Amino acid sequence: MDFQFIKLEVTGGVATLTLNRPEVYNALNDGITYEIQDALKLAAKDASVRVIVLTGSGKAFCSGQDLKAASGQEKRSFMQSLHKRYNPIISAMRSMPKPIICRLNGVAAGAGCSLALACDMIIASEEATLIEVFVNIGLVPDSGSSYFLPRLIGMAKAFELCSMGSKVKAAEALQLGLINKVVSADQLDAAVKEYTDYFAQAPTKAIGLIKRMLNKSTTATLEEMLEYEAYCQEIAGTSEDYKEGVSAFLEKRKAVFTGR
Repeated sequence: MDFQFIKLEVTGGVATLTLNRPEVYNALNDGITYEIQDALKLAAKDASVRVIVLTGSGKAFCSGQDLKAASGQEKRSFMQSLHKRYNPIISAMRSMPKPIICRLNGVAAGAGCSLALACDMIIASEEATLIEVFVNIGLVPDSGSSYFLPRLIGMAKAFELCSMGSKVKAAEALQLGLINKVVSADQLDAAVKEYTDYFAQAPTKAIGLIKRMLNKSTTATLEEMLEYEAYCQEIAGTSEDYKEGVSAFLEKRKAVFTGR
C-alpha cells in the first residue's frame, strides 16, 4: 500500500511505522490519521510481523493535531473527528495482539502524547518531551490520555499535567513511570533494537495474551482476573510456542519461537 504521510517498513519481523510530515513536526491531519489506521490493520494481519515500532521523522515524534490545516476547513464536530480519526487508532493499538514500541525521538504533544502513551513501551531520547498541550488552547485531553495518565502516574500528577499543560522531559518521565528507558539521541536506534530483537523472537501469541490481560486488569476484580488468567492460559497452553518452549527446556537448548 502506498502512503503519502507515513512510511511503513517490515523487516526481520519488525514493522516500523514512521509519521512522515517532518516539516510540521509530524502534525496530524485527516490523511495521516487514516493512513495510520490502515498501517495498523496491515501490521495486525501480517503474520511475519512480531513487533511494531512507532516513531516520527525529523526532530519530532508528533506535535498533535495540525491546527493550521484544521483552521482552513469548515467547522466540524470535535466528537465526529475523534470517533472517525483518532479513537480508531488508539483502539487498534491497544487491541493489537503484538507489542508496540514507541521510539520517542522528540516532542510528543497533545494527541501525539496520547499516541505515545498508547504504546506498550516507550524508549526515549533524552531530548524528548511529553506535553498534554490541550488546555493551552482551551480543550481537554483526548485520544486516551485521560485513561492512560491516571493509571500510569496517579490522579494528582495526571491532573497537574492535564490542567497546567506541563512539559515533561524524558528524565522526569522516566522517574514518573511514563516511559521505560532514556538514552542519548545517538543511542536511540540501538536501544530500540535491543527490544525489537527480543520481541521478534519471543512467543508472540503469549505476549498478545499478556497485553489483553493487562488491559482487562485495569477495570476487573481479582476474581474476574483469576478466571481470565485461566482462560488465557488454556489458549497459551495449546500453542506451538508452548510445545517448543517445553521441548527446549527438556533438551537444554534455546527455544525457537515462531509466534504461533
